[in-house]
Amino acid sequence: MADRLADVAAELAGIAETLADAALDRLREASEGLAGGGEPDRELLAEERRITRARRAVEKAVTLLDPTTADGS
Repeated sequence: MADRLADVAAELAGIAETLADAALDRLREASEGLAGGGEPDRELLAEERRITRARRAVEKAVTLLDPTTADGS
C-alpha cells in the first residue's frame, strides 16, 4: 500500500508542477497589457489565483501521502 501511495504522491507532484506552469502562463498573459501602459487582465489574474489555490491543495496532498514525511501532518 505504501508503494501505491508513493506513486500517487509522485503523480500529484507532477500535477502540481503543471499547475505552477499554468499559473505563470496566466500571469504572463495578464501582464502583457502593462507593456503598453494598460491594465493587467483581471480575468486572467483571477484565473491565476484559482490555479495557484489548486496547486497548493495538490501540494498538501503530496505532503500527506509522501512516505518520506515524518507523520504525514
